[in-house]
Amino acid sequence: MPRKQPIEDWFTDRDWAPFDFQRETWEAYRRGESGLIHAPTGTGKTLAAWFGPVMEWLDAGGPGVPPLTVLWVTPLRALAADTTANLNQTITELELPWTLEARTGDSSGSTRSRQRRRLPSALVTTPESLSLLLSYGDAHDRFRHLRCVVVDEWHELLGSKRGVQLQLCLAHLRTLCPELRTWGLSATLGNLQQARDVLLGPGRPGHPGRLVQGLLPKRTRVDAVIPATMERFPWAGHLGTRLVDQVLAALDAADTSLLFTNTRSQAELWHQALLQARPDWFDQIALHHGSMDRSLRAQVEAWLRQGAIRCVVATSSLDLGVDFSPVDQVLQVGSPKGIARLLQRAGRSGHQPGAESAVLCVPTHALELVEIAAARDGAEAGEVEARLPPEGCLDVLVQHLVTLALGPGFTADEQFAEIRTTHAYAMLTDDEWEWVLDFVTTGGATLRAYPQYRRVIRDVDGMYRVTDTTIARRHRMTVGTITADSMMRVKYQRGALVGYVEEAFVARLKPGEQFLFSGRMLELVRVREMTVYVRAARGQTRAVPRWMGGRMPLSTRLADGVAARLEQAGAGVWEGSEMTAVRPVLAAQADTSRLPSADQLLVERISSREGQHLFIYPFAGRLVHEALSALVAWRLTREVEATFGFSMNDYGFELVSRRLPEVDEATLGQVLSPQNLEADLRASLNAAEMARRHFREIARVAGLVFEGYPGRGKSTRQVQASSGLIFDVFQRYDVDNPLLRQAEREVLEGQLELSRLEERLRRLETQRILLTRPRRLTPLAFPLWASRVQSRVSSEDWQTRLQRMLGQLERNTPHG
Repeated sequence: MPRKQPIEDWFTDRDWAPFDFQRETWEAYRRGESGLIHAPTGTGKTLAAWFGPVMEWLDAGGPGVPPLTVLWVTPLRALAADTTANLNQTITELELPWTLEARTGDSSGSTRSRQRRRLPSALVTTPESLSLLLSYGDAHDRFRHLRCVVVDEWHELLGSKRGVQLQLCLAHLRTLCPELRTWGLSATLGNLQQARDVLLGPGRPGHPGRLVQGLLPKRTRVDAVIPATMERFPWAGHLGTRLVDQVLAALDAADTSLLFTNTRSQAELWHQALLQARPDWFDQIALHHGSMDRSLRAQVEAWLRQGAIRCVVATSSLDLGVDFSPVDQVLQVGSPKGIARLLQRAGRSGHQPGAESAVLCVPTHALELVEIAAARDGAEAGEVEARLPPEGCLDVLVQHLVTLALGPGFTADEQFAEIRTTHAYAMLTDDEWEWVLDFVTTGGATLRAYPQYRRVIRDVDGMYRVTDTTIARRHRMTVGTITADSMMRVKYQRGALVGYVEEAFVARLKPGEQFLFSGRMLELVRVREMTVYVRAARGQTRAVPRWMGGRMPLSTRLADGVAARLEQAGAGVWEGSEMTAVRPVLAAQADTSRLPSADQLLVERISSREGQHLFIYPFAGRLVHEALSALVAWRLTREVEATFGFSMNDYGFELVSRRLPEVDEATLGQVLSPQNLEADLRASLNAAEMARRHFREIARVAGLVFEGYPGRGKSTRQVQASSGLIFDVFQRYDVDNPLLRQAEREVLEGQLELSRLEERLRRLETQRILLTRPRRLTPLAFPLWASRVQSRVSSEDWQTRLQRMLGQLERNTPHG
């Protein structure tokens, strides 16, 4: 009989009983199955995956201290630390002789040295650190006893190149350990079967893998802060911290809260606003985001676990499954941008089975109240977004092959067969494989004359290996697929590290200028060797570092939900406190123009002293509207020469010109046609130049550029120049280079959302175009106009100009 009694006793001691989905997982594991566990946050997915291999070890009689048996992969370093602590607690309470450690970019040198000698029984790591472990010559021996891989928060990795990197690593581990079982943990995901199949890999006839559905979705209460007064012409960020008093009241009513923002700069501003409003809470409000120093983040996480802090202002750095049971409520500042994102964050509260999760949404402009109502509709209907996995990323494959060549090496035929067991490369052709092998061994047709690109050699026995120690050292320093602007360390003059900011922000500062970072007011002293030296300062500056990631678009499901709510409002249906509050805004829109509906595309043409404005509202998300605005402008200029100004948000876009041609419904139908879309998009956006800039990321992942050693890193301009030179060489002498085609494809799909754009244009073909000619800016148009004014350099304070325009609009708009 299997010895499951210790596990049963462990549950009994806590007055718990295993859930059915946990028992289902344990039994499936004992039968040698792999699969995906999908359950709401805080309902026991971790124990479902963890106790399977523990039971198997107990069944075998628990002989001695096991070698590496379980590999636990997480997407975040903060999550790795928390998972390690929780799993270690079960090891202690069950009195198991297992060892368990974490291995991430935050691990100390001594920890890494110890793990080089012997890995623990269970290792919690990230995709990047797993790749590093596979790059050592004894990797096969170190992993040969592995029985189980658990991929935590698989939905966060699924749609990115980090997920592709992990697919390659898992395929290699399955080759080393044929009996290996893989279990993914996921919550708030729409395409579950595809997510399972990508995790486990294709080519498993008769063994599709188990899809274990956990408890029914948790109860999630979605509320909103309703502004005391509602101006009928809102703009993005206008409400912002004006709602701080209502937020403070919510914080005062709970013991512990998480206040989420969508960007790190917004987190800095809210943290500062809360402290300014309640200085007596100085030791009760903390800040947490990924650019802060690791020790500061760890301290905040410890306070949360202990329930020793009132509120943490955080970004996605605390989105995932870190177990902070003391959290009573979650607040979301700004639109959640997606239904899954809102549910994920709401799940940080009530993080235990049977508990209700609650999220209080804080709008940054009036129309976000509509988004909150639409997000609640989607959550109640279970309409969670899918995450689509990338395919054919040759830059990741190139990096992976160099990683394996650094380790025990590989042979071409066996490696090709292994790689094709992944979803990302299931369709990899023989020609593509030959190109990749040639690229890592010679640099390809155009780079073979340069020794630094001959990274891998083929031995006489057919093994591909890396023998150059410089190449080995550089490769291990750059393993991974996360790319961003060059990061610069921020340190006090006397040495204490504060965190990291992007180089582009620092480039705009002069010595003596102040900025807000890591919850502190700092003054720039000097910049030297990619380090920003600062000292403490006092001031009221609003300068906050800007990081990439602030352009997240509204998801398709949420955008459709917003359009549906607006159509209901047009029909006189005002369900919910959010819609009641925003009614004056939407009534003003209906009075001055029209409200959008499902069978109509609203277009507004408005005249002003600036010229002629065209406002178009497809409700397709910011990135689609960015591409669409350029496309429409380019198609219009084929008829009449004109120069356009642009603005876009998640609802629509604006074109403004002194010579905007006259348009009617037929003309608009032509410029919004999906015909010749890709060719026209390339021409309107100079897609070649966009691909050239994007190529920097591909070149870094593929190892074509080196960003420098610690403390001597290259600037973004230097890296861009190096990658740009390679791009130009490829374009001139190797126009069919697959990395060029990949750069173009990723620009079209990633930055411009070509598939979503094409789908939206085809939908627009079925809609009637409603062209209105309001005499003044409408509530939907005003945020677009305000965004363009805010982004322009002017000798006049932009807020003053907006307030003046707002006053004019209010005076000239009838009150219904």
